[in-house]
Amino acid sequence: MINFRTKVADSVLDYIDYISKSDIPNNTLSAYRRDLSKFVDFAVSDGIDDITEVDPQFIASFKEHLSDSGLSVSSSSRTLSALRSFFAVLVENNVLDSNPAKAVHNDKSKSRETSILSQKEIDLLLNQPDKHEPKGVRDRAMLELLYATGIKVSELIDLDVDDVNFQISFINVGSAGKQRYIPLYKLALKSLQNYVNNERKMLVSSPVQKALFVNCNGERMTRQGVWKILKYYAAAAGIKSDITPHTIRHSFAAHLLQNGADIRDIQEILGHSDIASTQRYAQFLKEKVKESYIKFHPRA
Repeated sequence: MINFRTKVADSVLDYIDYISKSDIPNNTLSAYRRDLSKFVDFAVSDGIDDITEVDPQFIASFKEHLSDSGLSVSSSSRTLSALRSFFAVLVENNVLDSNPAKAVHNDKSKSRETSILSQKEIDLLLNQPDKHEPKGVRDRAMLELLYATGIKVSELIDLDVDDVNFQISFINVGSAGKQRYIPLYKLALKSLQNYVNNERKMLVSSPVQKALFVNCNGERMTRQGVWKILKYYAAAAGIKSDITPHTIRHSFAAHLLQNGADIRDIQEILGHSDIASTQRYAQFLKEKVKESYIKFHPRA
């Protein structure tokens, strides 16, 4: 029995040391070290310090992060496999009761399925929060902002109040050197103004809190918090498909394309360095057109 430490970075170091004493090939060991370091960086960025805090939803969020970073399906699958092996050893050594990565499966297809909500489903989702409650006003503003801008959940929770320009209707996303200025439609701006001017002051724990979106403890919203909020409202809206914050990002891009937006403008808004990452939305729409043709043409 190995005495693994529970701090995320330390537990990974302990695991690498553990498997290095076996007959594992050096190149495999290097791949495990490289893949698990991605997980450590992701956990640190999300404020997860103890390995016992990791749950299946967090692993699913990490999987989406790998996808958004441009990792291939095979590389993403390898990283998830490394995670499963890592957590399996922690379970064997009584650090954890169960393996949180076991329920998150690898993508089997050569290209990832892009989940897109219809405009009706988006409208249903955005109308779920209770506009008479501070939390509901916050949630409506948060969901409106996700759909208005297509930003990632990590970018959403990193936003400060000062990143919103209410005078000329845009948000400033990213860090120095990689900033993007994304415009806001009127409904999203109105929702944000209502939240910031009225309800946010009732939620923050300190007047010096800079975070745009805060949780019920008055602290900066976490990635997990956004996921849970979105899942709750999706269920309330009767949306049957598995929905994540990335589903809103996909829907944002697809709906802009459907309505005639230039693909390079969408690329800039999403922050894609490679146009190929944006073109998958155009390919998705082509496939949907083909499906409709086959389904509805009387002689198809």
